[in-house]
Amino acid sequence: QVQLVESGGGLVQAGGSLRLSCVASGSIFISTMGWYRQAPGKQREVVATINRDSRTNYADSVKGRYTISRDNAKNTVDLQMNSLKPEDTAVYYCKAILFGYDYWGQGTQVTVSS
Repeated sequence: QVQLVESGGGLVQAGGSLRLSCVASGSIFISTMGWYRQAPGKQREVVATINRDSRTNYADSVKGRYTISRDNAKNTVDLQMNSLKPEDTAVYYCKAILFGYDYWGQGTQVTVSS
């Protein structure tokens, strides 16, 4: 069992930055962690993922603007978001994969004003 708690969302102007953090508790070995987002009226989509070896993958829409990182010792995964755009507005969710099961956080709202 894994519990995920996100923090760091908020309201920012276009061009600004935010940093999201997610802390996982309940397990000491999590394989892939990632960030997803869901905008109103849209499906949830992957933003970025990172495995235990710190190999990363990014959605094309955020490449060059977002950076995902993790600390395996602390079971944390962060998402640094720069050059934010209004279309980045969404609820951002942290996800962890443990033994083939997906665990999700409760989500944190990111709103980018134009």
